[in-house]
Amino acid sequence: ITDISNASRYMLMNVAEGKWDAAICKELGIPMECLPTIKSNAEVYGTVKGFGKLDGIRIAGSLGDQHAALLGQGCIETGSSKNTYGTGCFMLLNTGEKAVPSASGLLTTIGFKLGENAPTTYALEGSVACAGRTVQWLRDNLKIIKEAPEVEQHALSVQDTGGVTLVPAFSGLFAPYWREDARAVAVGMTLYTRKEHLCRAALEAVAFSTVDVMEAMKRDTGKSLGNMHVDGGMTANNFLMQLQANLLGVDVLRARMPEATVLGAAFAAGLAVGFYKDIKDIKAILEKAGGWESFPSKMMAAERNKEYIRWKDAVQRSLDLQKFEAQAQKQLDQAAAAKAAPVTQEANVQQKSAEPVLDEQPVNTGCRFW
Repeated sequence: ITDISNASRYMLMNVAEGKWDAAICKELGIPMECLPTIKSNAEVYGTVKGFGKLDGIRIAGSLGDQHAALLGQGCIETGSSKNTYGTGCFMLLNTGEKAVPSASGLLTTIGFKLGENAPTTYALEGSVACAGRTVQWLRDNLKIIKEAPEVEQHALSVQDTGGVTLVPAFSGLFAPYWREDARAVAVGMTLYTRKEHLCRAALEAVAFSTVDVMEAMKRDTGKSLGNMHVDGGMTANNFLMQLQANLLGVDVLRARMPEATVLGAAFAAGLAVGFYKDIKDIKAILEKAGGWESFPSKMMAAERNKEYIRWKDAVQRSLDLQKFEAQAQKQLDQAAAAKAAPVTQEANVQQKSAEPVLDEQPVNTGCRFW
């Protein structure tokens, strides 16, 4: 068996029906009888067997990690959203009982289905390739920081990025662009640029990438979105959280209960066995765990738009750069082949005879040689 949230990732399931799509399976030559049975996220699937004292315990909750985080953050109302900051960013928006097809580069997916006969909650999802990975690059490749938390200290030590905009498209751009030909660029560097500016620009890039996804969600739903719930390792960075709120123009809510994914899965299991009675109980659990820490937006709309224009300009400069990788690799291969090729005595003579003979007078070639 599998659950409906994980089944939606196979690209074989009809999201609207919650069933394997016969036409797609036929096109790909996949026998439908070999696929697992799709179950809801909250029902008893079986019991533990063969583990001694654990035998007989019911196995009752199963969700994909981002779907579990959506539930664990208490995003049960239509229009509520969460963003997980890990090596990448994964943002989900609850669209209610309606699957919203995306025309803006997002993924229409399952949010959760909490019971065999319960309605399905759908979501829009946008993924960003490099978030914490960008900080790792500063640490491991550029070696301008020794530990990841240092990036916040450096970012706070300068008033702005000094005009630098970093687009960390190291492996292309994910949502909402989906441009594998993009490559990372740092725009606006001068002799004044220091490592502190790069650290601040790296955190800005994470926040701007989230704005890109949020704007795509607005276009797909036609609605302004409410406050954003956040979780993941990077949310410990207070500067990033405040910057995110400023650039989104909404409050960012960081749960004091940090393990949203675990909580979501446990809550689904609790509903399945009757330990919890109602989906709204998740709100009480979060409140009891300390509630949320709020980062209100403090940036004026005009300044926010100006900053976003700067980001979009830099993104455009990152596109279509993959072609230069191919050219550079071709040149390296040619150079390696030439170096490896045996050189005959005759070829040496020809090479020497072809070399220009320079006298002591300047040669007019655009540069001066003596």
